Amino acid sequence: MKALVKHRAEPGLWLMDVPEPETGPGDVLIRVLRTGICGTDLHIRSWDGWARQAVATPRVLGHEFVGEVASVGADVRDVAVGDLVSGEGHLVCGTCRNCLAGRRHVCRATVGLGVGRDGAFAEYVALPASNVWVHRTRVDLDVAAIFDPFGNAVHTALTFPVVGEDVLITGAGPIGVMATAVARHAGARNVVVTDVSGPRLDLARKAGATLTVNVAHTGIGEAQRELGLREGFDVGMEMSGRPEALRDMVANMTHGGRIALLGLPAEEFAVDWSRIVTSMITVKGIYGREMFETWYAMTVLLEGGLDLSPVITGSYSYRDFEAAFDEAATARSGKIILDWTA
Repeated sequence: MKALVKHRAEPGLWLMDVPEPETGPGDVLIRVLRTGICGTDLHIRSWDGWARQAVATPRVLGHEFVGEVASVGADVRDVAVGDLVSGEGHLVCGTCRNCLAGRRHVCRATVGLGVGRDGAFAEYVALPASNVWVHRTRVDLDVAAIFDPFGNAVHTALTFPVVGEDVLITGAGPIGVMATAVARHAGARNVVVTDVSGPRLDLARKAGATLTVNVAHTGIGEAQRELGLREGFDVGMEMSGRPEALRDMVANMTHGGRIALLGLPAEEFAVDWSRIVTSMITVKGIYGREMFETWYAMTVLLEGGLDLSPVITGSYSYRDFEAAFDEAATARSGKIILDWTA
């Protein structure tokens, strides 16, 4: 089968013929239809410091996908051949304290699909049935392909109650844009989104942002004044991993405000912890999705009319992966889809 492989420990990706994945009695073999390009995939392509530590070559990349079940193992009961499915890309041990308590999203032994084991940038991918999400209701294939990052957005946006609250989102990348749509759909009063990319701020406005702020030119405090917010923001969602973004967020939160952190910083940086303490601000880290409560919430949100179409800005045949990755690496694009049927 064809697959996108990190074949050597150097920058680049290779489209290669590789064997179809082997499956066991509890596994599902999936014919891939669409995949989404993630920031993780960009890191692996460029072979930066994180990628060199996290990935052993050769490795088939990819963890955002939708496909059709081609076969199931003898022990699989709730997934059938022909089902349209996406997959939870965090494979957990099932035996640690958190897994046994039903908190699989905080398993210490998590292995990432397309990072620690071969992934979905291929004509076929294999997953344990326990990691397969069957789409029981109709869903657009491109949207189904990005359920993984959509789940990050939903997990972040719904970590704290947002009904009637004033929300600040720093970082208008694809997940920040999706979180904007979720927060508005879930009842936030105002959603302010910051970035330094004009095109991405345009996407945030299409997704429902009340106000967007290009922080290269305008401060968050000015946005507060424009909206008449006298005490600051109630809920913050940090999506950029940028030190200045978190510092600005902390400085503009109300007393008792709550911050959900999804953006991964490239290095350690200082934060005004005195402000966090004296303002009694709650800070919570978010990694991935709750299994499978977040997936259920995603499906219900889409059934309720949530529109993710603004975040999808490009689609390519997998054969044109170089152009697709180049576009995904810009500061202008939303989610880029690879079509494995074209």
